[in-house]
Amino acid sequence: MNAPEADLVAEGRVPASSDEAEKAAHTGSLARRMMVIAAGWILVLLLAGGFALDRALTDLVEDNFDEQLEYMLTAMVASGEIGPDGEVLFYRALGDQRFLEPNSGLYWQISGDGHEPWPSRSLWDRTLDLRADHIDNDVHFYDSDQFGAEPLRVVERTVILPDSDTRWTFAVASARGELDNQLARIRSILIWSFAVLGLGLFIMAALQSYYGLRPLRRIRMAIQRIRTTGTNRVTDPLPLEVQPLVEELNMLLDHSEKQADEARMHAGNLAHALKTPLTVLINAATAKDPDLSKLVHRETRTMQRQVEHHLARARAIGRRAAGLSRAAVWPSAESVLRAVTRLYENTRFDLAGNKVEVAIERQDLDEILGNLIENAAKYGGGSVFVTVDAEPDAKDCVIWVEDDGMGIPEQERTRIFDRGARLDTGKPGTGLGLAIVRDVAEIYGGTVELGESEDLGGLLVKLTLPRAI
Repeated sequence: MNAPEADLVAEGRVPASSDEAEKAAHTGSLARRMMVIAAGWILVLLLAGGFALDRALTDLVEDNFDEQLEYMLTAMVASGEIGPDGEVLFYRALGDQRFLEPNSGLYWQISGDGHEPWPSRSLWDRTLDLRADHIDNDVHFYDSDQFGAEPLRVVERTVILPDSDTRWTFAVASARGELDNQLARIRSILIWSFAVLGLGLFIMAALQSYYGLRPLRRIRMAIQRIRTTGTNRVTDPLPLEVQPLVEELNMLLDHSEKQADEARMHAGNLAHALKTPLTVLINAATAKDPDLSKLVHRETRTMQRQVEHHLARARAIGRRAAGLSRAAVWPSAESVLRAVTRLYENTRFDLAGNKVEVAIERQDLDEILGNLIENAAKYGGGSVFVTVDAEPDAKDCVIWVEDDGMGIPEQERTRIFDRGARLDTGKPGTGLGLAIVRDVAEIYGGTVELGESEDLGGLLVKLTLPRAI
């Protein structure tokens, strides 16, 4: 993709490549997920509740129907007596007029061994096919379809009347049409009621989803305003559940703004640092200075030091932005000591203290310790002590590096951190070691202080770094 196309993509006027489109792919709609879950639970709960309510109402209606049949059966048994010929007679008439109307849908019948069945007038020329293969001392209910298109609900009971040894079966039967119609009306009411309830709940869930996700749409609009109007914060009042997201977003914007400021400052410092050497070289070349080669050598060395210093800062800033950093101090110090020992074989190195992790990348920790320990060996008298001090509950880790050299006068301890500043020009170096140490440590929230070693008498460097969480 060339530069003009990249600019158009950045402005949104040209679609991005397929790889970029794949990175921007989403995992679905939150509103759709919430609606599907709500609809599923509403359906399950309504089905379960409707089934339970249907069974409860059905049992209630059927129990009420059975109670009426049982009441009629009890009245029959209470009115029955044995006549002169051993048959069953009623000493009082039954109260329901339907027993006297043919095919009225309400029937009774009395049967006994050795006796013809005695049916109600409503049976007309039919008889009930009672279950004579068992004895019902208690009331027994069952359904029967012996009349074909007229299903029956039958209740029967077997009793022995006074002055008789015969087991008489009293039965009352009623057509189920009325009962079935009542159950059909109840189920119809339930279906329509639950359908309206389900629709209402679904609409309520949709409104709840729309209203509940509204803050996310407001955040999207706020981010859009940041992109289009140049504002750098989300200041809209939002619910408590979304506020942590807004705070993290604002912190990310602060971080990005700080990085941009650091990058601009870093580029400005580098440009300013290179401007003077380049001006000297241009003027010398224009004037055809006879010492041009020496000037080129000196000024290019200066530019090299500046570039190395700014590259170290840029690497540290980039690694810090990559995520949560952590490095173990003890392995890093041992690795640096092994490398420096090969360069300064006559120097005695001691490492003591606690094993702890700090919030810094391992490469940057190696660079900091390498500069400090190498400077101590280079400018010391032959002894270098490294102490790692970290209290269990302390937030910071302090690393002490001391030597037995001449040290640094107190009035020079601030200037020595300047880029290119050196006190001992008799030994090779660029004067960037302590400057790099200070800049990299500050990038990670640490500090560097100089003092005088009480044990060795030379320079004492106190490096403070935040501990890893």
